[in-house]
Amino acid sequence: MIRLLLRAVLLGNLGVCVTAQELVMLAPPAQVRFDSVDYENILHWTPPTNKTSLQYYVQWKIYGEPQWLDVDGCQGIQNQQCDLSDVTSDLREWYYARVHASSPPSSKSAWALSPRFSPRWDTKISPPVLRLNVTEQRIVVRVKALQLVRKMHSKLHYKIYLIHTSGEEEEFEMDCCSNKLTLKELSHKAKYCLQAQTVITSQAKSSARSSLKCVTML
Repeated sequence: MIRLLLRAVLLGNLGVCVTAQELVMLAPPAQVRFDSVDYENILHWTPPTNKTSLQYYVQWKIYGEPQWLDVDGCQGIQNQQCDLSDVTSDLREWYYARVHASSPPSSKSAWALSPRFSPRWDTKISPPVLRLNVTEQRIVVRVKALQLVRKMHSKLHYKIYLIHTSGEEEEFEMDCCSNKLTLKELSHKAKYCLQAQTVITSQAKSSARSSLKCVTML
């Protein structure tokens, strides 16, 4: 009888150890990072295992602040991304985010931390929208950055690239308040291609060039 009791106690203790190990055996999410385009700041991560039933919990904080805050709408989610644009919109701040995985009912991982993130420096700017209107020996160029980029920066300007059939390239500039740029005295029946680029003067930062738009003069 005593031996049976001892065996039951040992098995019970072993069960507790196994349960405790199970709680910490779930690996944390991997490759936690921000992907930011035009100040839409999306946190991405990859799952720690092949399990499909994992839930994720995301928190954020400002660099230097001690307190982590839950991200509304990103608690117990199954998606592997979370939009933090609203809580990371101050261009003066640096941010961290972290995420942990949970496998109901009891197993969960440690927190996985993102690299430090700045919306000011880390966001990528999309090329502006380029519109062309051809008149006799003239091309009227209109350019506009995306609305959120214009909202974030009062001082934008644009570079316009005029590319001749020979490959020669001319560069022009427009400020944010100009409605249009008129390119004059162009050759009759000649083909020209144009591209535009947004420049954020305060940051010495620019977008990629827009795709080529080509026109033939009247």
